[in-house]
Amino acid sequence: MASVSSESLAKALEFLEPKLALASIELPKELFAVLEVLDANAGLRRALTDPAREVAEKAGLLAQLLRGKVSADAENTVAQLASTRWSSERDISDALETLAVTAVTAVAEQQDGASGLNKLEQDLFSFIEVVRGDHELQRALDDAQAPVEAKRALALKLVPNASQTSQVLISQAVSNPRGLKPANLVERFVELVAKRQQRWIASVTSTVELSEGQRSRLETSLNKLYGRQLKLNTAIDPSLVGGLVVKVGDEVVDASVASRVADLRRALAS
Repeated sequence: MASVSSESLAKALEFLEPKLALASIELPKELFAVLEVLDANAGLRRALTDPAREVAEKAGLLAQLLRGKVSADAENTVAQLASTRWSSERDISDALETLAVTAVTAVAEQQDGASGLNKLEQDLFSFIEVVRGDHELQRALDDAQAPVEAKRALALKLVPNASQTSQVLISQAVSNPRGLKPANLVERFVELVAKRQQRWIASVTSTVELSEGQRSRLETSLNKLYGRQLKLNTAIDPSLVGGLVVKVGDEVVDASVASRVADLRRALAS
């Protein structure tokens, strides 16, 4: 995905995030349904990615198409995508898929925290392992002539204890693989789940090994700061000189002496 499309995706994810705390599984289902419409309609994709069209015009087009058929959150999320620039028509569809999978993972997270994400990831890995180990299954799931419902039913039988969120992603991969083999698309979904799991891991780098007391106090402070029970992964880096570097998800808190010295050097050089 080109940089301009990556920036638009980042804005869309930022727009979606506040809606995820209370989202139900219906939100990603609706986003996947809109994705299917986009994939089937090249004219609509061109209209939504045309830089010559006004944002209000695109919003009006989406309102005509979606109003009353999906929730306001789903409609507004798609409208956010249409309000930004894209390098290609395909990119807006790929971005919508990413948003839908992100919403599914957020629902799993909302239901059972890190355990919900682990269960989702395990279910998806189980599906991949079973399918890749059986050529007959691969052919059955790849058969373009087979009824979608039959393929979906077969796929769900492969992971009999799959969670509701896992079932949504497996069903999506089988019913709308978007030019990929279902197992390959599920593998891509796993990458997004893993990225979400990083929100529950605090990677802490220090100059010396932390004592149990220091670990406990740091863990308590970080849990309070982020509002969830984080798992601490610690590492030692003497080059930091002093202090800590903490990374949670995409956020980095650098309280090391080395960082402050580097800041001073940059200030003196400017």
